[in-house]
Amino acid sequence: MKRDIILSGVGGQGILSIATVIGKAALNEGLHIKQAEVHGMSQRGGDVQSNLRLSSAPIASDLIPRGCADIILSLEPMEALRYLPWLSTEGWIVTNTTPFVNIGNYPEAEALDRALRSLPRVIAIDVDTIAKEAASPRAANIVLLGAAAPLLDLEAGKLEQGIRDIFARKGDAVVESNLAAFRAGYEYARKSMQR
Repeated sequence: MKRDIILSGVGGQGILSIATVIGKAALNEGLHIKQAEVHGMSQRGGDVQSNLRLSSAPIASDLIPRGCADIILSLEPMEALRYLPWLSTEGWIVTNTTPFVNIGNYPEAEALDRALRSLPRVIAIDVDTIAKEAASPRAANIVLLGAAAPLLDLEAGKLEQGIRDIFARKGDAVVESNLAAFRAGYEYARKSMQR
C-alpha cells in the first residue's frame, strides 16, 4: 500500500487536523508515515501545503515528487489547482468548492469550476454547506476528510477512531459532530464516484 497526499488550503482551515487524523489511522494500521513541514501556517489566510506519505514499506523522502501524488486534498479550489503539477496521471482531486477570496486578483468562481470539471477524477464538494447541515460549520475540514476516505486505502473505522482520539479532549459533543461531518462527506463521495 502506498498513498502520497498533498494537503492544501488556507491557514486556519484545519489542514493539520486532517493530517493528524489520517496519520493516526495509518499508524493504527501499522503503516509507515512521513509528513513534510507545513508551509504558510504562521499566517492565517496564507496558503498552506503539506506532503503526507503513507506506505506499507519504509519511506525514504518526506516530499512527493512532481507527477506522483495520488490525491490532492484541498479545502480551497484555487489551492487544489495550484498543485496540479504534483498530481499523477491516475490521481484524484478532492476539493471544497467554496472559494476563500483573500487576494485582489482571485480567479472568478466559474473559471475555477470549469477548470476542476475539465479534470478526469475530481470530487468537488461544498464542505461548508454540508458541515452546517450535518454537524457544525467548524467541521468543514472533516467533511472533506470523509469525502477523501474512499480513496485513502484506510479503513473508515480507523479514520473514525482517529477522529475520536484527536477530538476526545474537547468532549463528546465535538467528537460526535466531527463523526457526523466525516460520515456526511464519505456518503457524498461514494455517491459522486458512482456517477
